[in-house]
Amino acid sequence: MIPNKLLDGYKYFIKNKFKKEQIKYKNLALHGQKPECMIISCCDSRVSPEVIFNVNPGEMFVIRNVANIVPPYDKDHKTSYHGTSAAIEFAVNVLNIKHIIVLGHASCGGIASLLNDRQSNHETELIDTWMSQIKNIVKNIPFISQDYIKELEISVIKYSMKNLLSFPYILRKVNNKELTIHGAYFRIYDGLLLNIYD
Repeated sequence: MIPNKLLDGYKYFIKNKFKKEQIKYKNLALHGQKPECMIISCCDSRVSPEVIFNVNPGEMFVIRNVANIVPPYDKDHKTSYHGTSAAIEFAVNVLNIKHIIVLGHASCGGIASLLNDRQSNHETELIDTWMSQIKNIVKNIPFISQDYIKELEISVIKYSMKNLLSFPYILRKVNNKELTIHGAYFRIYDGLLLNIYD
């Protein structure tokens, strides 16, 4: 059974928001989605791209995973399942989005897990494998700065931005000025949003 808090939220949504915007939802159902922007964000529950950017349904295509990581393009496509890459492919090649924003954030648990040296008792085999993609980033940032964690979080955004260009169809569209890649960093405690450049 869905928790009562969520059911109450759904009832409020149907009675208020959906009722006011029923025509918009009907048009989305009949004519499909046509977002211009795709956000690749962390799945952290404190970072909601739709809330941060104040967008309505149908206006933004959102991909969420642990630590907003874009793996490099895999030309063989046969080694494993590619949830993030498949969603990127759909957004770029089917929806023809115009902007990709990699949205990282402060206090990222996925990135912190790399530094905790398995101190927790949680079973995190899949997370450990996923996060192993960025172990070289950790090695390349000297642990001397007070902003070490922030530098690491921003470096992961840049890593994902760089990996987006390893997808041939993305590189082609970027070179043809049909697609732009952006990076952003959200600080949870005060709402600051920084532009990140590769």
